[in-house]
Amino acid sequence: MIQQSAQISARRPAEEHIAVRCVDSDVHPVPRSGELVQYIPEPWRSQYFLTHKYADLIYYDAPDYAHAFAMRVDTFPADGEFAGSDPDLAFRQLIMEAGADIAILEPGAYPARLAEADHAMSQALNDWQANHWLDSHNNWHQRWRGSICVSIEAPELAAAEIEKWAGHPYMAQVLIKAERRPSWGDPMYDPVWAAATKHDITVSCHLSRSHFEELPIPPVGFPSYNHDFMVTYSLLAANQVMSLVFDGVFDRFPTLRIVLVEHAFTWILPLMWRMDAIYEARKQWLDIKRKPSEYVKDHIKFTTQPLDYPEDKTELSRALEWMECDKILLYSSDYPHWTFDDPRWLVKHLPEHAREAIMFRNGIATYHLPETVPALEGQVRVF
Repeated sequence: MIQQSAQISARRPAEEHIAVRCVDSDVHPVPRSGELVQYIPEPWRSQYFLTHKYADLIYYDAPDYAHAFAMRVDTFPADGEFAGSDPDLAFRQLIMEAGADIAILEPGAYPARLAEADHAMSQALNDWQANHWLDSHNNWHQRWRGSICVSIEAPELAAAEIEKWAGHPYMAQVLIKAERRPSWGDPMYDPVWAAATKHDITVSCHLSRSHFEELPIPPVGFPSYNHDFMVTYSLLAANQVMSLVFDGVFDRFPTLRIVLVEHAFTWILPLMWRMDAIYEARKQWLDIKRKPSEYVKDHIKFTTQPLDYPEDKTELSRALEWMECDKILLYSSDYPHWTFDDPRWLVKHLPEHAREAIMFRNGIATYHLPETVPALEGQVRVF
């Protein structure tokens, strides 16, 4: 521990490099009190976001929410700030102790109903990441990678934000939300896909909690309970996958890469079967060029957390084999949430032949990450 503290104080990377053996695709940094608001552009700062307390917008149902806000209790820093707000603590717990070599940061914010206001929040999150996590003081170890947050409901503004940040050395992906209507296959979103593919940068979509009328709506109407909603998020992702495939997005943008974060993934196997069956029966009327499952395996990735597995874990093993998990899965921890999956635990649940692909090879390829990083004395290694 003394050695780790000394390294943090030094704030300079080691000359020796080690191979990347664990890429974490879902880590949630949180601004300290007062940090974010300074980056929100006017007039949205004063006239929209400062007209109410941020805490008034929070609703998240999870075990022990009243005490720890659904976070790991040990992730709250000693200064009383929120879990995930201290880059040094996150570095120690996630990199040094859990063994992640590179972590993709995915900041979240409650969405605004007005597209321009939501865009203003995205701008603030990007500036905040650059100045508080990706700067030379906090990313001295070169392990953090940020997300270009954009508001997909304002496609032209989103594309401009991608253009602004795509050249940043530590921005690894574009981050969008899945709730917006219409679905992603609509040509209105083409400026976003065009900007992402122009710069060869992955587009990720994280599970989000939106306003009630913007939450997933099953065909029979709104669910009755929060746990119903939690299940419907996989249905939301399934609809976006179908839209991307059948509306020809991957034919229009053949180098587009999509990552679905925290939407679970076991559902993709029967969905691929069903889409392929429909394709075979109706392909004379379809414009797409290949089987839907081929588009999924070539263009879409899913993160491992949450890992839904049955009581008989051999059933999960079979499902992982059938869906060719080595092609479509990326390891994720969900740090600092209570659902955190330690990489040393997760790797044991994966087929042996797919472990390296899921834990780091797919991540390196998907986010165009370096294959080596500066060495850290005392860091836990997953492999």
